[in-house]
Amino acid sequence: MAFESFDALADAATGHGSLSAAALAREMLDSGEPPEAIRARMNYILKTMREGIDEGRSGRALSRSGRVGGDAARLERSSHELLGPQFGRALSASLAVAEVNAAMGRVVAAPTGGASGVLPGVLVTVAEQIGASDEAIVDALLTAAAVGGVIAARASLAGAAGGCQAEIGSAAAMAAAAAVEMAGGSAEAAGHAASFALQGLLGLVCDPIGGLVEVPCVARNATGAAVALAAVEMALAGMTFPVPFDEVVDAASAVGRSLPEDLRETGRGGLAATPAARKMAAERTLVP
Repeated sequence: MAFESFDALADAATGHGSLSAAALAREMLDSGEPPEAIRARMNYILKTMREGIDEGRSGRALSRSGRVGGDAARLERSSHELLGPQFGRALSASLAVAEVNAAMGRVVAAPTGGASGVLPGVLVTVAEQIGASDEAIVDALLTAAAVGGVIAARASLAGAAGGCQAEIGSAAAMAAAAAVEMAGGSAEAAGHAASFALQGLLGLVCDPIGGLVEVPCVARNATGAAVALAAVEMALAGMTFPVPFDEVVDAASAVGRSLPEDLRETGRGGLAATPAARKMAAERTLVP
């Protein structure tokens, strides 16, 4: 699914009928596999994402440091739903998968393990809200993969190279574009959604406390999902972002290169440098 620009992806979508159809055609060309085999792999990915949501929401996914686990279950049980139950469910699903990742469980890198909760949290919840079929979610996953491929081609998906904007920011852009298409939006609207999401997280630093993908990484999956949902709502309402998505990605690439090394996954800057974080890292113990 190696489109080097969103413009190229959108052009292909014009010929194939949708972003997901264009992504499927490119994957067939690149892999030599028939569509049935590719969709079967995507169905397996969807199954794994749902298993992660269920495991995290159960409260059983606890990290060995003892710092992460149980929050997805707490949020799922919460009655303090100011913005409605579906928003809370999207956040809990995103936290759930991120907690499973922190507990060394099986997740889908979407696009990375540390950002693995955003895409399933958004897509599964939006699908529940609009009554979308599993086949429609698979189409959305194809779209998300193509958008992620554009980001990988033009920038980076690694926190060590571009900060957390490269991970959570990319995941939010992928989720926003995919959810817009799943909800019936055009390829153009999906591009605007991706732009809204990524620009909202531009400059996000990668600052894992103690070097572990736990704090603040897990919570950022929920906030990334919230940004993606905001982008979806804006794009479906007809709002447009004046900077094309390809240029937003290029800007993210430039910002990532300009970030100091301390803010790129080294655990030396940002929140990781606060007194509370240093105390947490010094006192870290692993639970059996």
